[in-house]
Amino acid sequence: MDFELTTDQQELRAGARELARSFSDEYWAERDEKGEFPWDFYNAFAEAGWLGIAIPEEYGGGGLGILEAALLLEEIAASGAGMNGCSTMHLTIFGLNTIVKHGSEQLRKEILPAAADGSLHVCFGVTEPDAGTDTTRISTFAKRVGGGYVLNGRKVWITKAGDSQKMILIARTSRREDVPRPTDGMSLFLIDIDPERIHLKAIPKMGRNAVSSYEVLIDDYFVPESARIGEEGEGFKYLLDGLNPERILLASEALGLGRASIDRAVRYAKERVVFDRPIGQNQGVAFPLAEAVMRLDAAELMARKAAWRYDQALPCGREANMAKWLCAEAGFTAADQAIQTHGGMGYAREYHVERYFREARILRIAPVSQEMVLNYVSNHVLGLPKSY
Repeated sequence: MDFELTTDQQELRAGARELARSFSDEYWAERDEKGEFPWDFYNAFAEAGWLGIAIPEEYGGGGLGILEAALLLEEIAASGAGMNGCSTMHLTIFGLNTIVKHGSEQLRKEILPAAADGSLHVCFGVTEPDAGTDTTRISTFAKRVGGGYVLNGRKVWITKAGDSQKMILIARTSRREDVPRPTDGMSLFLIDIDPERIHLKAIPKMGRNAVSSYEVLIDDYFVPESARIGEEGEGFKYLLDGLNPERILLASEALGLGRASIDRAVRYAKERVVFDRPIGQNQGVAFPLAEAVMRLDAAELMARKAAWRYDQALPCGREANMAKWLCAEAGFTAADQAIQTHGGMGYAREYHVERYFREARILRIAPVSQEMVLNYVSNHVLGLPKSY
């Protein structure tokens, strides 16, 4: 097995690192405190051609794989941008996979080049207040009428909805009780975010405040049949095409946050002198950091394997879920230990590790909770009966 990145991948990583690190921790702290979308950062990456990294070349993208996209997002997170930086663009990378694979040629030509150059923002509308992780229980409904559908329903935790022009939305086109399987009867749509029919409310939250998440109310919104992606009733199957890359990319973001946390902690442990010696000389400080970096390195191997299998068109549900779980745990452990290393100052905003900690916590919940990953592994890997 070859664990080395190719020359092109190494150059990609170095280029992403250089651009990401041109935005300081202070820049991100200010964006987070003020709740301001990081337009300077986003536009810099758009102008450099990074946003379309995984979009096919014929539609203006880079035509690269999920591994390259994962390297990009890991470097962004590791720069100190964390989830505030990654969340500006990861939906463009994985969310549009459904259009690449299942959209009409007309839809691909309309959407993908604009997403690749950064001029079009698209959010992803799946989660609902009363459904949670059980997507089969969504109640948002698309009623077929002449020439299209009328949409009604609610979504929640929709990242970047207020800064997007369009939304990829999953809705029921048949009632759950009227289809043979719970996963049948759902369809995907690409809709305009019309403020007269789509009402947004930002959710106050613990972290990642530069990129808002929203409650969404959809009220009697007519969309033409051309807004549907692929075949009616096949939306859940299409949705699955985006879940594994989403898990892989979020795993890489967790790795990056962990790396940023360790970097800050090690610097502080070398510089902070107590009892006439740097605190990093004490095993009580050094050993937990050593353990945290070993956990990150081990988790990275699973993330790389998952990305490689996806890009080789091999089954990767096992690896993608495991990568998400392992990287989220490792990233959070590193962020927590960074605060502990700083002592009382770790709780202060001055050293930025409290921001890393708040953002690392998200990754143990989203895009799928650690418990649901354990459910997947128990059932699909070990063959144990489903617990739900």
